[in-house]
Amino acid sequence: MKLEVMPKQRAMEAEQREEAMEMSGLELWKHEKPASMVVFLPPPPPPPPLVPAAAAAAAAACGEEATLVPPLNFAMVDDGIFRSGFPAAANFRFLKSLNLRSIVYLCPEPYPETNAEFLAKNGIKLHQFGIEGRKEPFVNIPDDKIREALKVVLDVRNQPLLIHCKRGKHRTGCVVGCLRKLQKWCLSSVFDEYQRFAAAKARSTDQRFMELFDISSLKHLTASHC
Repeated sequence: MKLEVMPKQRAMEAEQREEAMEMSGLELWKHEKPASMVVFLPPPPPPPPLVPAAAAAAAAACGEEATLVPPLNFAMVDDGIFRSGFPAAANFRFLKSLNLRSIVYLCPEPYPETNAEFLAKNGIKLHQFGIEGRKEPFVNIPDDKIREALKVVLDVRNQPLLIHCKRGKHRTGCVVGCLRKLQKWCLSSVFDEYQRFAAAKARSTDQRFMELFDISSLKHLTASHC
């Protein structure tokens, strides 16, 4: 004999089954571990660049030598012959690296005590040829002093040497320009080199002096530099 289940009872049983399923799902959620969350952070910013003073301090801390600083308008003229403006104390380490024997100084003013002490300490001989640094049209370039300076420059016993005046432009430019004539440079090349250092301060009187400078009495001194 079959027992008939009333519709109301069936509805109650279905409702109980749904509640049981909901409760079982809730219990399962409670025991589940939440998925791990990965957070991507931006990389840290790079450190700021070292300022020169800090860079020098860092180099000193590492035992590195300070940077060698050449004087104003420094350049190599020939083997063992260099040119520049007036060296400052900051340039002494650089000058020491050149192993100089002599300095050809083209100004009439006395050599500064600090510079003279550096020369004495490093066994460098000073050759001074006092040429006044005047502006056009009152420029008077003494032929005899340029000639005597060139004799010192061309004597290999004085090399390596540095030729300098105040800025390394006019007086130094004239000595180097006359040396180039002895080396048989054409005038256009002599003037080009002079203008490269003198720039906007180039003087026509300097170039005229170099053009007219008589090299005949010095030709016997140029064997090693021609």
